[in-house]
Amino acid sequence: MHHAIRATVCSVVMTGLAFGLGACSEAVDQVDEAVDQTYEVTYEVTGKNVDSIEYHGGGGKAMEPKIESVSKPELPWRKTVTLRGIMPAAVMPVAADPEGAQLTCKIIHKGEVLAEQSAKGLVTSGGCTAESPITG
Repeated sequence: MHHAIRATVCSVVMTGLAFGLGACSEAVDQVDEAVDQTYEVTYEVTGKNVDSIEYHGGGGKAMEPKIESVSKPELPWRKTVTLRGIMPAAVMPVAADPEGAQLTCKIIHKGEVLAEQSAKGLVTSGGCTAESPITG
């Protein structure tokens, strides 16, 4: 039941974002092509009983990043990726545990934590997103 509600809410939010950002897509693509700098970030996920991790792996465009995924990762999990231009760094660990899941994610750039989130609960999704350091 909770999964269905969560899936519906996520779908509505993503649809709204797609319509809202669609008009800006061409301009963002032009900026993304103009800003060809790259930057490295390291994603870190800790906790227990994490089922999967999805993250921006560096491919694609700023508005359509390539999403990579790991199932049943060994924790603590750590991955360094190279991103380009205005593409945001993002990592989304997901855990479902009847006794209560726990997770923490971090995005690190040049030793500085750009984003950190923690979550606990039966169905836990604790994502981190950080703006590209190239933008500002």
